[in-house]
Amino acid sequence: MRGNVGHMSHRTPLSAFGPEFSRIVFGTWRVLDDPETRSAEGLLERLHACLEAGITTVDTAEIYGVYRVEEALGAAFAKDASLRAKMEVVSKCGIYIPCEYHPDRRTAFYNATAQRIVKSAEKSLRFLGTDYLDLLLVHRPDWLTSADETAEGLNQLLRQGKIRAAGVSNYSVSQFEALNARMAQPLVTNQVEFSLLHMEPMCDGVFDHAQQHRYRPMAWSPLAGGLLMDAGHEAGRRVAEACAGLSAKYGNATADQLAYAWIMAHPAGVLPVIGTHRMERIRGASAAAEIRLEREDWYALWTAAKGHGIP
Repeated sequence: MRGNVGHMSHRTPLSAFGPEFSRIVFGTWRVLDDPETRSAEGLLERLHACLEAGITTVDTAEIYGVYRVEEALGAAFAKDASLRAKMEVVSKCGIYIPCEYHPDRRTAFYNATAQRIVKSAEKSLRFLGTDYLDLLLVHRPDWLTSADETAEGLNQLLRQGKIRAAGVSNYSVSQFEALNARMAQPLVTNQVEFSLLHMEPMCDGVFDHAQQHRYRPMAWSPLAGGLLMDAGHEAGRRVAEACAGLSAKYGNATADQLAYAWIMAHPAGVLPVIGTHRMERIRGASAAAEIRLEREDWYALWTAAKGHGIP
């Protein structure tokens, strides 16, 4: 059950070696697609709304907005000199695509070499207008780079204080283990896709590994790219109907709040990275951290998403 809706105030360490983050993370993948957050003023307004709601962690990436989002965030931070110290910033590196900055590129590729990681991280620091990242993630596994080589770049940044912690995104358990074995400071998270419509991390060992090593994973696309809100999507429609049936029990919770609560109920302690930029939905996401789904209700949502009962 849950109490009254209020602002989320609790924070949690990602691991024994990781920074302390808010339980829900503000994602910036599509901020430049929204006219209201395209300007520094509009983005700053959203960051203040996050802080007021208890969301202190911001997730971005070098590639977001075709390499423009970090610069936009930096412009927002520059408008309020006190803001950066109040927030934790996560960025990612390692994906490179043809774009106006690099017309010489013919195809998209991954690069997690030491030299590239350091160069990308230093560019992120310049764009964001900060001298450190709270967390840097290797965005995707690079099949052509050894674990030793990737670790060399991350370890250099850690030694220099340019990043306070390192992690990965979209890594398998074996890929995580191989890189972690070469790290001077253990990796603190694996950011993976996870939602009611994408449950693989519960079954492929990723969340078991997180529990074994006591780090918290992060979940991107927690609303399945909006499919949970799409009446034309069969599984999304079933979940929406199940959420409607549970809403009153949990203080008139919305479907997205229940979807976030479903994610956060997993014992791995998953942190959802929300993609909304609407003020009311930011506040609503914050309140989702207060929902404690009863076991049967959690499984009712699982059943609605799958379209069948448990095995």
